[in-house]
Amino acid sequence: MQSFEQIRSHVGARHTLGTNDPYLISFDLSVAEGRHQGLYLAEMDDEDGAKYLRISTPIGPYTGMDGMRCLRFNWEQRTGYLAVSDLEGSPYLHLCENRPYGLLSEREIDRVIAELGALGDRMERAISSGGDTF
Repeated sequence: MQSFEQIRSHVGARHTLGTNDPYLISFDLSVAEGRHQGLYLAEMDDEDGAKYLRISTPIGPYTGMDGMRCLRFNWEQRTGYLAVSDLEGSPYLHLCENRPYGLLSEREIDRVIAELGALGDRMERAISSGGDTF
């Protein structure tokens, strides 16, 4: 994958896109037990102009979260990390993964989407007593 348009085409052929902006797409991924997890894919540039794909999923409001617990989670992860971003004007905890375009294939995009969607859903259930908000 060399461009966001290629990524959009690949993902759009597999999922119904919600957001479909120039450098941001979103969709709902079906996960375990009839649940759904919202995923966002966005193009990012590093300081040298290299293109990266950020795949993220909101897992819950950051309010009341233990920052130390989040940092410990990040340390233990092999894939994905936690970050805070605003969602509808409030800080939300997101599970994210950034990948350079040069390392992306259709198979890798599908794998990361499936992995982050499932892990994001498990984390959302853990912090929301089983809810399925995102």
